[in-house]
Amino acid sequence: MPLDIDELRRWIGRTETARDVVTLAPMRALAATLDRDDPAPEEGDALPPCWHWLYFLPAHRASEIGHDGHAHRGGFLPPVPLPRRMWAVSRLAFSAPVRGRQAIERLSGIEYVRLKEGRTGPLVFVKVRHELHAGGTLAIDEEHDIVYRELPRAGDAAPPAPPAPADADWTRVVEPDDVLLFRYSALTFNAHRIHYDRRYVTTVEGYPGLVVHGPLIATLLLDLLRREVPAAQVTRFAFKAVQPVFDTAPFQVCGRRLDAQHVALWALTPEGQLAMDASATLA
Repeated sequence: MPLDIDELRRWIGRTETARDVVTLAPMRALAATLDRDDPAPEEGDALPPCWHWLYFLPAHRASEIGHDGHAHRGGFLPPVPLPRRMWAVSRLAFSAPVRGRQAIERLSGIEYVRLKEGRTGPLVFVKVRHELHAGGTLAIDEEHDIVYRELPRAGDAAPPAPPAPADADWTRVVEPDDVLLFRYSALTFNAHRIHYDRRYVTTVEGYPGLVVHGPLIATLLLDLLRREVPAAQVTRFAFKAVQPVFDTAPFQVCGRRLDAQHVALWALTPEGQLAMDASATLA
């Protein structure tokens, strides 16, 4: 299927609405997955930042799933004919709490579809905006950038990673075993095979191991902040995936308090290179 950017741009402006209820079981399960010793969640408890990703889960029928575990392309998202799809960037603003057992509604829209020429071929960027309402109030405004690209060719060299900060106030080592990846895939109903199918990820996509979910790394960064500053109230959070992390070795999540309202967060590969760059703004 040829890459027709004009056809793909026809998806700009498309919207969809989803409704859900903040049930307590996923909150309890994610706390266990993150190895938190939290009390059992109760009705009215506020969701920690980015735990809303446990809701509005895709429920595509088995016959609608493609070979990579994603749904066949061409529904709400444009049918970009490039094999790799990655969560690249998110920017979130938290303006009201989302609470346990609350009814929630999400309005999603395609804001742009852009074609760029990368070092190893074409890149298509799709920006999705989500507005999550809880109790009739806008609670979370989220921008999500997705990038599509070709599979790597034999002999392609990885681009140089930007330097990572060296002055962390907090550091935590994460063991990304396949149990952690399986549990997070199950909690988010994410069937993308790069996170659990070792044969597929190594022989088809050419990665050296299972890929740690970008949203999981972002969640681990925010969890580090919660562990170090339990009273922190996050009003804004942004992250950019710089390079993938695999289940082949432990990696680190790090943070540094810049001032009373601003926190720098980042993840390091096992080799000490920058894997994710993030920032949080506190109330």
